[in-house]
Amino acid sequence: MTKIEKVLYTGKTHTTGGRDGASRSSDGRLDLRLSPPGSTGSGTNPEQLFAAGWSACFIGAMGKAASALQVRLPSDVAVDAEVDLGMTGDAYFLQARLNVSLPGLPADVAQAVVEKAHQTCPYSKATRGNIDVMINVI
Repeated sequence: MTKIEKVLYTGKTHTTGGRDGASRSSDGRLDLRLSPPGSTGSGTNPEQLFAAGWSACFIGAMGKAASALQVRLPSDVAVDAEVDLGMTGDAYFLQARLNVSLPGLPADVAQAVVEKAHQTCPYSKATRGNIDVMINVI
C-alpha cells in the first residue's frame, strides 16, 4: 500500500441515518438527503455519489493523460459512470462501468488517453483489484 507523503485536500462530511439520512460537508457546500437506491425517497444514494466523484476525477486524470500524450482533450469530454450495488450469496458488492466520450479523437488516441487516466486516477487506483470495473470508450 502506498502511503501519502503530502495531503493535498481532505473532504470531511458528517452523515446521520445511513441510507435514510443526510450528509453535510464541513464547509457546508454539500448538504443533501440520502435515500436507499430504488426507493421513493427524495435523496441521492452512496452509489450515485461514488459515480459522480469517480467520473469527475477520471475527467481530471484524462486531462493530465492528454497533456502527457500531447493531445488536446475535447471540450465536450464526458463520462457516464454506472455503479451497481449487488449481492453474491448474502454478501454485498459493487461493480462499475465508466463509459467515456472523447468526441473528435481517433479511437486509438482516445483509448490511450483512457488507459493512462485509469492508471493515474485515484478512484481507479482505489478500486483496482477490489471491484469489477469496465471502461468503455464510446
